[in-house]
Amino acid sequence: MKICLACRKRFEARQWTCPTCGDYPESTGGFLCFAPNLAVENNGFSPQYFSQLTEIETNHFWFEARNQMLQWAFGRYFPHARRFLEVGCGTGFVLAGMRRRFPEVRATGTDIFTEGLCFAQSRVPGTELFQMDARHLPFDSEFDVIGAFDTLEHIEEDEQVLAEFFRSCKPGGGIMLTVPQHRFLWSASDEYAFHKRRYARHDLVAKIHRAGFKIVRVTSFVSLLLPLMLVSRRRRRHMNEDFDALEEFRIGATANRALERVLIIERYLIQAGFSFPAGGSLLAIAERPELAD
Repeated sequence: MKICLACRKRFEARQWTCPTCGDYPESTGGFLCFAPNLAVENNGFSPQYFSQLTEIETNHFWFEARNQMLQWAFGRYFPHARRFLEVGCGTGFVLAGMRRRFPEVRATGTDIFTEGLCFAQSRVPGTELFQMDARHLPFDSEFDVIGAFDTLEHIEEDEQVLAEFFRSCKPGGGIMLTVPQHRFLWSASDEYAFHKRRYARHDLVAKIHRAGFKIVRVTSFVSLLLPLMLVSRRRRRHMNEDFDALEEFRIGATANRALERVLIIERYLIQAGFSFPAGGSLLAIAERPELAD
């Protein structure tokens, strides 16, 4: 079900024209915009980053490993899902992987930046893509699964976003989240990426519970590489005029393959049921109960 952000009325329709007030979202760059004032610039991300990310993501061990884990988790915990929303889809790297693995699932992507959506459109042509503010989603019980992958840390009002996810998710459906973990890993890379926080496990779990979801699985990942990550982040503790935000992503092919193999082993352990207590990131899976408690 859709929600008109102008008059807050709910309605069922294929189009976005509100039958009550007649409001229709404006279009920018071919995308419907539900928060047009934030489509180009806000304090949560730098839009120039998208072109750089597009060059890096493909075949990079970290992005590929995360995609493989997300696809496994989606099939494992939501095998009957048919509608999937990714909030903060960026360049569409996750959406493209999901569409290859689950072609029967109808996927939708949103991002605050239309620039990011342009890259996503080239990766997943034909997929529904909208410019939206995650704090104000125009949906009610619309999706089986909602995903936000390294998105919540960019938003000050993360609990408001989780409440929006709860309303937008169908009863019996759920959410998949990844976020950066451990305050002691905070570095200039976080500042460059406009992160508001790195999460502690208990903090993320508490916020998910307060939104109304029931936790299904929480595990750290990028755990076997945590010592290397700690060394790298300590070297990059402060941002200076020579700071290169993408330096840690630029590694040789041999190192990339070696690190990829480590994360494959880690993924197998997670799939076997082992939950890591510490790591560079957190994965959380939660369900919206069929009936309110």
